[in-house]
Formats: sequence, structure tokens, C-alpha cells
Amino acid sequence: MARFFPLTVTHVDKTTRDAVAVTLEARDGGDFSFKQGQYLTFKRDFDGTEIRRSYSICSGVQENKLQVGIKRVADGAFSEWANTELQPGMVIDAMEPMGRFYTALEPDRAKSYLAFAGGSGITPVLSILKTVLVAEPQSRFTLVYANRSVSSIMFREELEDLKNQHMGRFNVIHVLETDAQDIELFQGRVDADKCAALFSGWIDIEDVDLAFICGPEPMMLAIAKALQDHGLTKDQIKFELFASAQTGRLERRKTRRDAATQAAVEASVTVDGISRTFEMSRDATVLEAALENALDAPHACKAGVCSTCKCKVIEGEVEMVVNHALEDYEVRAGYVLSCQSYPLTDRLVVTYDA
Repeated sequence: MARFFPLTVTHVDKTTRDAVAVTLEARDGGDFSFKQGQYLTFKRDFDGTEIRRSYSICSGVQENKLQVGIKRVADGAFSEWANTELQPGMVIDAMEPMGRFYTALEPDRAKSYLAFAGGSGITPVLSILKTVLVAEPQSRFTLVYANRSVSSIMFREELEDLKNQHMGRFNVIHVLETDAQDIELFQGRVDADKCAALFSGWIDIEDVDLAFICGPEPMMLAIAKALQDHGLTKDQIKFELFASAQTGRLERRKTRRDAATQAAVEASVTVDGISRTFEMSRDATVLEAALENALDAPHACKAGVCSTCKCKVIEGEVEMVVNHALEDYEVRAGYVLSCQSYPLTDRLVVTYDA
């Protein structure tokens, strides 16, 4: 079951003209302790329509506070409301922290971290770097932060404060699309050529133990390829994609099985110990079918990004058309994103409890 708990808003701070940092406090129930880089999924009713959105936690684990960053996006009902109407004292319903955009902390090791963030992709990265700089006193962290202009840099003052507090251990490189920079390399977009130039004179890529990337998909893919081209392995690179970067579900790919019988599929779905068997269309996702049959299946972005709707296929086969959240080993173990998975067999058994 997608369990939500009430959180009280204690502070709403503007970080840019179009972004806020919202500090929250648990009220009744739920475990809101978190790992650096995780996110919260919120829900709110807008004129009779329930909207769920996920936002990354931006506070460090040691800060003993729960804070998320919310950037206003075009036609974004929740982000618009959060930036214009949300006030201290109000209550928001949220699921417990989720996500795996982090690595285990090793206080006795001296590691070298590299992170690339684009726009509001700084929120989980900020949580990671603040936590690491305290928990691993011998480790170093380099952040490449891409934005349109100086005015759009979220948490700009906080990043500068962290740089001053951890001199020699934390370095931030701002890359701006429109504003002039003293060094030409720090202007424009972060692409393969920009990465190659950074690695040739500003970042010792051979010294990097782990890299984090969070931002729009095209930027992430270009950076990931550049990192691998310069020697990092796939296991040394961790991704987190914005849900807001997704315009919707991709068109379903055609398969040979699509030409087969279009008879309804017999589906059995388990959520929170409750199993229900029903018929579902081959043109519906597992998540859509579960919700239509009164099962409270967990979900948030519905774009294959956040992994909230992860379930395991016990019997049968599905086609997962988008996956920005699951690791390869999870897919091999039978896990899928139900918001992006269509049935390919006449019978399908899945569970959200695995």
C-alpha cells in the first residue's frame, strides 16, 4: 500500500525566483530518517484530482532536518502551488523516503567524488556532498553545476559556504549558458567536448572513485559516455533523472507478440498482502490495471523515473518501455516499473511486496 503520512511545513525559503527549499517535520507516524540523495513523494488534491510528485531531499543526514528543493516548472500544478502558496504551518502528505541515489559511507577511507548537476538536479547532490564532507573527513568532492544564468543557481550561497568550510576538499565549477564567465570553458552547455576539456585540465578523472549525475536525460547520457570514455566503469557512475524532464510515457514499442491474440490478460496483483485477480487489457500498464481494480499500488511520477511503482514479475512476461530507475541486476531478478510495463503473456502474476 502507498502509505502517506502528514508532514508539517516549518520553513519555506526562496533559493531563486523560481525555487524554494521547504523544511518539514513529521507529525503522526512514518519513519522519515533518510539516506543522502533520497526523495519524498507528496500527494495533494487539486480541484478533485490527486497529484503525486517526487522531490529530492537536499539536507545532509547530520543536519537533523528534513528539507526538499522544489523548482517551479511550466504547467506544474504542484510546483507552482509550492512556490506561490505553500506556507509554514501547512500540512503535506508524503511517503517515507525512497531512492538509491547514494553510496555507503566509509568514514575511514579517503575517496574522491565527482558530481554533475543540472538546474534542480542539485537537490539530491547537495544532500550527498553535505553528508559526505562530514561523514568522510578525508574524502574530496568536486561538483560541476550547470545552469542558464547566475540568477538560476539554486543554493548558490550555501554552496559557497560549504566551499569555504571545506577548503581543499570541496570544489565547485559553475557552467552557465548565458552569463559571461572569466574562463570561456565555463560557458555554454555541458556536453562531451566540455567534459573532455574539464578532464584535461581541471578534473583528475583517474583519481575519481565515484561519479554522480543528476539532470535532464540528454545531459546525463552525454556526461556518462564521456566518463566511460575517460576510464570510469559503469559501476562507478550513479544516475538520478528529474521526473520533470519527462514529457510523458514514450510510445509503446511494437513487438511480435502485439500481433498475437488481443484477448484480455488474466492478472493477479499483490499489494500490501492483498491479492486480487482480474482481467486486464494488453494496452494497459500493470499500474493502470491495479489502480482500476481498487488496489492502492504505490506510484508517483508515472514516467519510469522515480522507481516508486517497482514490482516483481512472478509469472508471465511484460514489456517495460521506459526504465530510468532500475539497475540491471534488478531487471534480471524480475523487477519492473509497473507504470511502464505492458503484459505480453495471457497470464501475469506480479507483487509489489517483494
